[in-house]
Amino acid sequence: MLWRRGNLTVGILFVTLAAWVVFEKSGYTLLSLLSTVLLLLIFILFLRAKSAAILNRPAPPLPVLYLSEEMVNEVGAFIRDHVNDLLSVSQDIALGKDARLFFKVVAYLLLISVLGGLTDFHTLGYTSLVVVLTVPALYMRYEGYLD
Repeated sequence: MLWRRGNLTVGILFVTLAAWVVFEKSGYTLLSLLSTVLLLLIFILFLRAKSAAILNRPAPPLPVLYLSEEMVNEVGAFIRDHVNDLLSVSQDIALGKDARLFFKVVAYLLLISVLGGLTDFHTLGYTSLVVVLTVPALYMRYEGYLD
């Protein structure tokens, strides 16, 4: 269980808090942040390669990025299997074969809709992560009082 490893849990909470602050308070979106980071990385690599050429040093080594056809086929088959399972369950729900699951899905979607109307995705995700990481630890500490 992740919450039993206190240092790792605190680290994850701080990283997600920093990500939440970056996205929520600075106005960045995931796409704009990703493109800015990649632009900075390309610029640094370009300057490093040009300075190596000016100083008569070897160019910095870059890893060879290559996707084999076998790897792509395995990932595609994995995704296809999971999507087919999801579509099969969705079809069972839509056709009324599993009424209990249908009502669970309706309740969860309604809950997500209500929560989504009250807050944005970043805040909801951060709050959910904090709850998931802290509630089990608090329960373990105060189990006697809660039971």
